[in-house]
Amino acid sequence: MSVVKINAIEVPEGGGPELERRFAARAGQVDQQPGFEEFMLLRPVAGDARYFVVTRWASEEAFQAWRAGRAFQHQHRDTHEDEGKGAAKPQHPAATGASLLEFEVVSRTSR
Repeated sequence: MSVVKINAIEVPEGGGPELERRFAARAGQVDQQPGFEEFMLLRPVAGDARYFVVTRWASEEAFQAWRAGRAFQHQHRDTHEDEGKGAAKPQHPAATGASLLEFEVVSRTSR
């Protein structure tokens, strides 16, 4: 069963373009990870001011393997303590906070 992870990122006013630039600079890096299925960066337009980073994985184990792996640490070394393994750096200018929302896919359609 696929799982979906949504990182809800709080971005200070005017910080959206910088966040988008950072994601564009590393676009496609997660695509080759075993069990990876889909990535979306969602820009808020109404109802919420947070950006949402949506990923879909073949299993919880695939997601956890990516989180524990070198690719994740490399992608997050500039924004997280301990070379990408630790908590988010408080001085990280593109975001002021983040929350991880986790789901199992119960039903899905696509074209």
